[in-house]
Amino acid sequence: MNVETYRDALVKKRDEIIEAGGIKPLQASMENNTRQGDMADQATGNNEVHIALKLKQTDAKILQAIEEALQRIDKGTYGVCRDCGQPIAAARLNAIPWTRVCITCKEKQKS
Repeated sequence: MNVETYRDALVKKRDEIIEAGGIKPLQASMENNTRQGDMADQATGNNEVHIALKLKQTDAKILQAIEEALQRIDKGTYGVCRDCGQPIAAARLNAIPWTRVCITCKEKQKS
């Protein structure tokens, strides 16, 4: 794949996150979570809000990584591992086009 194909994939993913997200769904969950019902109902409501918040945080992290990847494309450094400087495999970029590190360096981070 060429860099423009990756740019298109990044922009498409960014648009999907923005269109699916926003703050309103989270606000609605919180507003609907009134203190009605027994303790189990309240706990379920609190849990749903917590999950929605975690998803928003994850989306925000992905959006930031996408913006950084688009900047790397503009700078001409896209597809180069931040840690070792080696090219990132196309299979990894196809799976996670916003990645900053190659699979070898990612595995080193986990251990």
